[in-house]
Amino acid sequence: MFDMVSRWYKRRFSDPHAVSLVAILLVGFVTIYFFGNLIAPLLVAIVLAYLLEWPVSKLTQLGIPRTLSVVVALLTFFSLALIALFGLVPTIWTQVGNLVNDIPNMYNGLQHTLVELPKKYPELASFEIVESLVTNAKNQMISVGESVVKGSLASLVSLATLAVYLILVPLLVFFLLKDKQEMIAMASGMLPRNRKLATKVWDEMNEQISNYIRGKVMEILIVGGVSYVTFAILDLRYSALLAVLVGFSVLIPYIGAAAVTVPVAMVGLFQWGLSSEFYYLLIAYGIIQALDGNVLVPILFSEAVNLHPVAIIVAVLVFGGLWGFWGVFFAIPLATLVKAVWNALPGLDEGESAPAAD
Repeated sequence: MFDMVSRWYKRRFSDPHAVSLVAILLVGFVTIYFFGNLIAPLLVAIVLAYLLEWPVSKLTQLGIPRTLSVVVALLTFFSLALIALFGLVPTIWTQVGNLVNDIPNMYNGLQHTLVELPKKYPELASFEIVESLVTNAKNQMISVGESVVKGSLASLVSLATLAVYLILVPLLVFFLLKDKQEMIAMASGMLPRNRKLATKVWDEMNEQISNYIRGKVMEILIVGGVSYVTFAILDLRYSALLAVLVGFSVLIPYIGAAAVTVPVAMVGLFQWGLSSEFYYLLIAYGIIQALDGNVLVPILFSEAVNLHPVAIIVAVLVFGGLWGFWGVFFAIPLATLVKAVWNALPGLDEGESAPAAD
């Protein structure tokens, strides 16, 4: 066993370029794991810089100086973001307030439905089970209420953090875009000289991350927009709030779509009951999710979808547990990175057989 591990180690890490690649990855992992909260504004700025690099490059190709291209792209992006923010936030805030006011009625309706189940279907439900479900639902409602109170108290800290982000992030994005080549050259000077494999992996991942971020933003906008139009046509309550939830649910592959199904179904059930409108809602929502997973995702992420669904879910769980939101957001690129690093590390040449054990 020891000989087998020793041979594997020599095959994979006898090359100094492979050692440099692993060392760079370990330093990056430790930095983000222990200092992720401190450098969060930088991470946000890097994501936005990747997102805006495409329009900046297009403007530069038209002969516009890069600094002016960066200014135009930033002003356009943040103007559209502010318009969307001030147009969407009041509506969502109003719907959140209406939803909070309706929660007691929704709970009473759910309780009444559960109580009626033993009468309608005595062979499927008993009063003891229903009583247990009602008690658990009541405890959950109390827990949610306590969480809302704690969240409102913590919102002051969140507002202060948001104010810092609103100042630092645009400045960081500006300099990351304006001085891109200088910063890459400076970072390259700090890396080991034996970095052929690291450069190979970087060239592959840099393009993939850029495409992934642009594709993920487009997916959020398309899925959220289509969901809002669908919910509005069906006259579903809290359509804007639910559409935002559906849009952002695509950040978590597979798990997000399953989780957001619950509030959509609950609101529809409370509004219409087990009527034809409720089933139309479920059918329409199912079609949106099917088109997203089978049409939109393969188009936007043609390379990433080569990963097996189990690998993607494991990546979400592992990297989300390590780095929270950023781990979930970059779960697919990180899984692709692991695959690229494994393929880049030196191994047995094709046709070469492993030496026999002593």
